[in-house]
Amino acid sequence: MKLIPTILCGGAGSRLWPVSRELHPKPFIRLADGQSLLQKAFIRGAVLPEVEEVLTVTNRELFFKTQDEYREVNEAQLKTSYILEPFGRNTAAAIAAAAMHVVETHGEDAMLLVLAADHLIADQQAFANAVAQATALAQQGRLVTFGIQPEAPETGYGYIEAEGNEVRRFVEKPSLETAVEYVESGRFLWNSGMFCFQAGAMLKAMEQHCPEILSATHRCVKESRKSQGNGVVGLELDSDCFAQVPDNSIDYAVMEQSSQISVVPCSIGWSDIGSWSALGDLVPPDAQGNRISGKAMLHDVSNCYIQSGQRMVGAVGVDNLVIVDTPDALLVADKSRSQEVKYLYKELKAQNHEAHKHHLTVHRPWGTYTVLEEDPAYKIKRIEVKPGASLSLQMHHHRSEHWIVVSGMAKVINGDMELFVRTNESTYIPAGHMHRLENPGVLDLVMIEVQSGQYLGEDDIVRFQDVYGRV
Repeated sequence: MKLIPTILCGGAGSRLWPVSRELHPKPFIRLADGQSLLQKAFIRGAVLPEVEEVLTVTNRELFFKTQDEYREVNEAQLKTSYILEPFGRNTAAAIAAAAMHVVETHGEDAMLLVLAADHLIADQQAFANAVAQATALAQQGRLVTFGIQPEAPETGYGYIEAEGNEVRRFVEKPSLETAVEYVESGRFLWNSGMFCFQAGAMLKAMEQHCPEILSATHRCVKESRKSQGNGVVGLELDSDCFAQVPDNSIDYAVMEQSSQISVVPCSIGWSDIGSWSALGDLVPPDAQGNRISGKAMLHDVSNCYIQSGQRMVGAVGVDNLVIVDTPDALLVADKSRSQEVKYLYKELKAQNHEAHKHHLTVHRPWGTYTVLEEDPAYKIKRIEVKPGASLSLQMHHHRSEHWIVVSGMAKVINGDMELFVRTNESTYIPAGHMHRLENPGVLDLVMIEVQSGQYLGEDDIVRFQDVYGRV
């Protein structure tokens, strides 16, 4: 039996703003142990027996970032493959494309284990046991979902009414009164959004229950660009074609329609970390019930969650608050209303404010840049380039740049010149000059870039060569 953990990695980044952003969604948030939720999902699947590769479906803008996350934890050097979406089309399209990939590469009987990238599972052994039960059912042609034994009358989750492994019905997120009834009955499980099935069995079920999604996804997969190299297989879905795929969840499209559904009830320490209150619960409380991650000075404070990355946060005489400080945004919320943070995110996005999209530090395939200071007439950045990496050969119409190397060595193309700029040295790039920055060394290159000009937008760029394809 071939088992392919299939990680769905996306999300808007709305519920855990300001740490999560559109280009830094919840799966990339680091927990107290230093690992991200995405890395934990990768490890969770990779350590299971019979795993051939790990497949990830994600937005193409997150591809290089996802690769970096996996490199840190892929100790066994497992093969990784990617399906890159231009935008979200919900889980039915993602799972259809994943099943097609697995049928093509491993055959119809290969097993997909669909995992969300932003969930937390505390008990790996219990999870492995649940997967073993699920694969046994899936080998009989069943489409298997994982139902979590409820710990409380939670209104934020869908429920599954079950008897043993048999699914009676799926139900929507209930009212509190109904949720209490569900939990007290002992017949209902939380719907985890994790699945296990043979690739061929899922495609047959989709052909029966959502043929429009299946056929549109199949056309898109056929017309999309594929590549392979360095142990990575990739499929970048065509934007125009993917836009024609109906938007629907796998729950609505298949799981609630099929008669071939089974459920594995399990207690695995599962959480979808759906709010700051839930994330804060992962931090041990002090004697006053406060949970602190980072630097904080408190006086007469109780039952608060406070997270700070760099600055000291002071709090006096407050109770039951969430306080999250980042370099460019501060969140203060009543803990009982932390789910409503998404409304701030939606408004920031409606205003096209950069704080909804990315942090001051922006990740690129070649490294990162951090905006240190910004004014209409100038911008100062800290740029870090990985060993062996280079930026595109480019030119700016409206701004000039001054580069100062503070660590490492830079190889620079500046107009007709090619030069090496070492620590404590600098070079000046006039507007209109073709230029490229490269790190030829084995250590990180760190430099300060000072931009000046009448327009400093990131879209003032003409690229002539770029070494980074999507996949």
